[in-house]
Amino acid sequence: MARTPETGAAQADTRRAFDKDFYAGTGLAFVAGFVDAAAFIALAGLFTAHVTGNFVMIGAELVSTSSGVVAKILALPAFVLAVAGARLLALGLERRGRAPLPWLLVLEVLLLAGFGLAGFALTPLGSPDGVAAVSVGMLGVAAMGVQNAIGRLGLPHLAATTVMTINVTQAVIDLVDWARGAVAPDGPARLRMRRMLPAVLAFALGALAGAFGVAAWSFGCVALPIAVLCGLTVLLRS
Repeated sequence: MARTPETGAAQADTRRAFDKDFYAGTGLAFVAGFVDAAAFIALAGLFTAHVTGNFVMIGAELVSTSSGVVAKILALPAFVLAVAGARLLALGLERRGRAPLPWLLVLEVLLLAGFGLAGFALTPLGSPDGVAAVSVGMLGVAAMGVQNAIGRLGLPHLAATTVMTINVTQAVIDLVDWARGAVAPDGPARLRMRRMLPAVLAFALGALAGAFGVAAWSFGCVALPIAVLCGLTVLLRS
């Protein structure tokens, strides 16, 4: 079929949409990996993005040191409240005819900035069960709760950006089906892998950066994921 101005414009729009999805998925996955690793190291094993992992840590802490349990217990209600708040904000914006995604990203930036600034100001945090450590930890959990909500409310067609287990599982299934010739080479499985594999790699890179960043610059390292989120906010508004 001959290329026409209309088909060329449609292809360009599709390409721009894919580019935005790629940057959004990889950027958010990097942020989640970074914050999860940095918080885990700085806050006595607290998971902020993979919040259900705290259930395992609660058992481990109770059996061994019995410290840092309070933050892990409070992580789930803090996460739930953040998701609920993001949902209510999105509904309010939609009623006013505004796209909620940029505002949800701004909310995550503010919470993550609070996490970094509070951690920087209150360091040394003292006991993992103390007010300072728990307060800082809940700000990190809330930021990642908002990011989880963004994945469902603003970018539901993208791969998960905070928990990679489901992405890896689906990628392996698609690779096996592709290898045995059960799916078309250019079908939906290929599109899923193009979305999932960069997110998995970005999360792993973010986790490494977060671990080394918090070791070198303490909570000041949170400036990097904040910068990434600011860039995504500008990109996704255009």
